[in-house]
Amino acid sequence: MVDTSMNLIPLLEYIDPATLDYSTWVNVGMALKHEGYTAAHWDEWSRRDAGRYRSGECFKKWGSFNGSSSPVTGASVVDMAKQNGWRPERNDYELGWDDIIGNHDELVMVDKNWIEGKELNEPKDWKPIKDLVLYLETLFESTENVGYVTDSWEKEGRFLPTKGNCDRTAGELIEKLNGCGGDIGSVLGDYKEECGAWIRFNPLDGKGVKNDNVTEFRFALVESDSMEIEKQNEIIRTLELPVACLVHSGKKSLHAIVRIDASDYAEYRKRVDYLYTVCRKNGLEIDSQNRNPSRLSRMPGIMRNGQKQYLVDVNIGKKNFQEWQEWIEAVNDELPDPESLQDTWDSLPELAPPLIDGMLRQGHKMLIAGPSKAGKSFMLIEMCAAIAEGKQWMGFPCTKGRVMYVNLELDRASCLHRFKDVYTSLGWPPANVNNIDIWNLRGRSIPMDKLAPKLIRRATKKNYIAIIIDPIYKIITGDENSADQMAHFCNQFDKVCTELGCAVIYCHHHSKGTQAGKRSMDRASGSGVFARDPDALIDILELEMTEALLKQEENKAVCKACVSFLQVHYPQWEDDVSQDDQCSEKVMLDYCKRVLPADTYLTLTNKHVFPARQRVKQRSAWHIEGTLREFPKFPPVNVWFDYPAHYVDTVGTLKDIEAAGEQQNTWKRNFKKKKSPAESKKDREVALENAIEAVKFGGKPTLKSVSEYMDVTEKTVRNYIKEHGDFTITGNGEIWGKDKTGNLVTL
Repeated sequence: MVDTSMNLIPLLEYIDPATLDYSTWVNVGMALKHEGYTAAHWDEWSRRDAGRYRSGECFKKWGSFNGSSSPVTGASVVDMAKQNGWRPERNDYELGWDDIIGNHDELVMVDKNWIEGKELNEPKDWKPIKDLVLYLETLFESTENVGYVTDSWEKEGRFLPTKGNCDRTAGELIEKLNGCGGDIGSVLGDYKEECGAWIRFNPLDGKGVKNDNVTEFRFALVESDSMEIEKQNEIIRTLELPVACLVHSGKKSLHAIVRIDASDYAEYRKRVDYLYTVCRKNGLEIDSQNRNPSRLSRMPGIMRNGQKQYLVDVNIGKKNFQEWQEWIEAVNDELPDPESLQDTWDSLPELAPPLIDGMLRQGHKMLIAGPSKAGKSFMLIEMCAAIAEGKQWMGFPCTKGRVMYVNLELDRASCLHRFKDVYTSLGWPPANVNNIDIWNLRGRSIPMDKLAPKLIRRATKKNYIAIIIDPIYKIITGDENSADQMAHFCNQFDKVCTELGCAVIYCHHHSKGTQAGKRSMDRASGSGVFARDPDALIDILELEMTEALLKQEENKAVCKACVSFLQVHYPQWEDDVSQDDQCSEKVMLDYCKRVLPADTYLTLTNKHVFPARQRVKQRSAWHIEGTLREFPKFPPVNVWFDYPAHYVDTVGTLKDIEAAGEQQNTWKRNFKKKKSPAESKKDREVALENAIEAVKFGGKPTLKSVSEYMDVTEKTVRNYIKEHGDFTITGNGEIWGKDKTGNLVTL
């Protein structure tokens, strides 16, 4: 029995409303209401079908769901999700008729995000008799009975087929069709052009049209009318289904007559289950009623409401079911074969050239992790500019090339202004801004597994050497604390790198709490996958600004403002002011006050000195560390973040500043470890005595046994014994005690 107590909302991710007919879409709404969800949940899910979604429709219809004696429950949602690949995390659920045993993910071959549709070419010079004869010749032996229906009856505006005929052989029908002069009705009987005609694709015994009357379980019907017919065509061909005949229904679906080649009905059911599972997992939502071996399909060579029921193709895909199934099982094995190191020893492949010298190679991945307000976005924008212009980023030379910045957080205007502000602040002329493309996705972000193919499509042939994604929390797929889910998420970056041959650089936030005392690779929030996956992990940690340092920086800023102002308003100032005086804000301000007119001095203090002081107070300092896979570890880099850009501390002002929270942690660590030499010696003596006492129960204590017990080297044990004084080691490695007179005592 299906458990409907689970959360149904995640299961809706597996059900695409665009693939559902109207009644199934309504059933989802009824199920959600029955299980206690709101109309907003149904509405939010329905928005994914942009073509049919109508604002307010879900809320209006919700009110009409008043319950039923046989309600639609959450089990229906669970079943639909299972048909599209969802599986419960536990393994104790009962297998259904459609379930298969094994790794279901291996059956996925078609990325539905990439399906664009393969065009169908309606025949211009159509020959209906030729279509039908070829269909019969492909599916039947000449002596086999064929079931077909040309009569129909109407119910509630729909035309339904009658039982039809089943007592004529394929050979007889082909002979009469070839001699009928194009009049199919004279052979099979006239049909209503409003609804067309039908045919059964498996041979019958001539006594009836039920499953029991099927003589050979040769074919199955694959049909999906819930998606564009061109996309059906592409998926059928991409899956290489062993299709004997592909027929256009004359409406909105293709009928693929697929080779099953089963020996009996039991094998037929198993093979059709497998076929339908693969089709569903790859985007073809199939009507389960089509599974019957006696099922009717659309007859080619017939007109249906002004449209042709024509034969699209024959004998496409794999030759038979077994060959197709083996291919499906093996197709996901895209791993390369092992190679001999000897074969490549003297001709090693070229390493990818550096993108950021000493830090990251082209085609590799980099994560920048840091706390909020560290200016991570500005740092990434600076990186875009450095790559576009071929300049340095945080002191590291960058290869010049084209870069895409994927903006997921800022509105378009703010993002564009930031780029210009950064260029201006760095003093770089915009000589190569044509190397920067910006993809603004604020309010339009989607999970990375869906974003990746769209990104690749837009970036193909653009020759980007780097794609920068800012930030990743907007596109994380799954729980960021789950290792397997984050591994799947990070694999999407590999796809982008592989498909485009460019580097992918992205940023993430630190976990909560103080980061001081942690290794740089342990600070990023979520699973450790974030630290292990990238080729370069760049971590940013804030430095604690002391009052003395702030005062020192403020002094520098004021002196610099005075010098710049004097250059314009009192050029002869250098004759009066020494190099030492230029380093004192008091001396410089006193000098300016003395030589400048009062109003000019007021302009200096109000419009230059005061803003300079404010900028220092708003400035922050940051410590950058790297964990690298392809390069040696670089010395930590300290930078100032002086909005809107970062500047490397080239003079060493920040080298002795500790990270925020580090001073307190260091004090605690030192406080715990602080022991006198006598206390430390006593600890060593007690540890040695305990070890000797412990190993005595296994026999005579020896240097080796005590060493193993204490998990230290034998040399260390020798030193402990020498320091202790009450023990000694004999020539054969045994440990003996010593009495007060120095004589050996057995232990």
